[in-house]
Amino acid sequence: MAGERLEKALLAYRRRYAGTASRKERSGVLDEFCRLSGYHRKYAIVLLRRPRGTEEDSPRRRRGGTYSRAALRVVEAIWEAAGYPWAERLKALLPLWMPWARGHLSGLTEEIRREVLSISARQIDRRLSARKRKLKRRFYGRTKPGTLLKHQIPVKAGPWEVQAPGYAEIDLVSHSGPSARGEFCYTLNLTDVHTGWCASRAVLGRGEEAVVEALDLIRRAVPFPLRGIDSDNGSEFINFHLVGYCRDHEIQFTRGRPYKKDDNARIEQKNWTHVRKLFGWERYDSLAVLAAMNDLYERELATMMNLFQPSVKLKERRRVGAKVTRRYEPARTPLDRLLDSYQGRPLPGEACALAALRARTDPFDLARTVQQKLERIARIREGVEPPPRRSAPLSPQRGRAAFPSPLEKSHVLR
Repeated sequence: MAGERLEKALLAYRRRYAGTASRKERSGVLDEFCRLSGYHRKYAIVLLRRPRGTEEDSPRRRRGGTYSRAALRVVEAIWEAAGYPWAERLKALLPLWMPWARGHLSGLTEEIRREVLSISARQIDRRLSARKRKLKRRFYGRTKPGTLLKHQIPVKAGPWEVQAPGYAEIDLVSHSGPSARGEFCYTLNLTDVHTGWCASRAVLGRGEEAVVEALDLIRRAVPFPLRGIDSDNGSEFINFHLVGYCRDHEIQFTRGRPYKKDDNARIEQKNWTHVRKLFGWERYDSLAVLAAMNDLYERELATMMNLFQPSVKLKERRRVGAKVTRRYEPARTPLDRLLDSYQGRPLPGEACALAALRARTDPFDLARTVQQKLERIARIREGVEPPPRRSAPLSPQRGRAAFPSPLEKSHVLR
């Protein structure tokens, strides 16, 4: 029995239950109602004791939608153009992208703009849940530890206690595809602990000299002095070349514990958002693909991820018994954290130039260019397009970037 028939029966049983004097009679009415409805005995008692005319007897009025479909379409369009960030990051990047949205999305009124900026991260999660289920995939990586020079490189297992940029985690991401035979590309990834600033460089093979050369290029490109690096125990890092390079440039060099990925949790997360999410698990093994990947890493991708993509930082971690509670700082872009690190001091010219670059760069055009370059890299890998000519990296000193323009969906290349 369900619906209106059950509601009518409930009213009748409620009158019988209230009108019986003895406990034995009430127990009989309760047993009969439980057999009829299938309810648990304790829940049935609550229903039968409820007086008539209460609020629960009348049908509940559902609240209408707070946000219009047009506002939700704008949120979804920005979500796709920004590379599908999770709700907290999407909420933080909406104010950065909204000034440019009017030129890319039709029908964007001031009322819709206010709705978009007022939507909460929890509401974003609910509204995008159906799309997320369709896009969800599982991937697996490949890492191999090394043993050389471990006794000369101290282990760092505790939390980072740094209040300034320059201390970073590094890792090498394999682009071997289904087979690890022969020589193929790797991505050297570096992420700053304090700001979340990320820089990447592709190398062919994981030779010691090639990795040191890529790290040197990254050191020269990041907008702060590199003071320390922390790596895993792979032989591409634990070698005399990198130890000597760090000693010559006064860079503190530490390593994580073997088989403990959580010691380098920040870089492991960036390996997904900055590498795997873009290039997938395909094999990249030619010089032409290498040049195209580095062109993307040095130019548009560095600008997109560091100037327009907010990230969160762990603020507090508490353990009570077996339960661990984590609290995070509000999502902010690496550039915002970099600018805040100069509080009370004048901003250097490079930081001012980065802020000016963000102010004049359209993130929609930037995301479209990233997508176009990813598609071109896929065609070069398949041998259907010649490699691109080498272009100078995008830097604040070069003035306005000539971005061609994403509202095409940022699909993962596989």
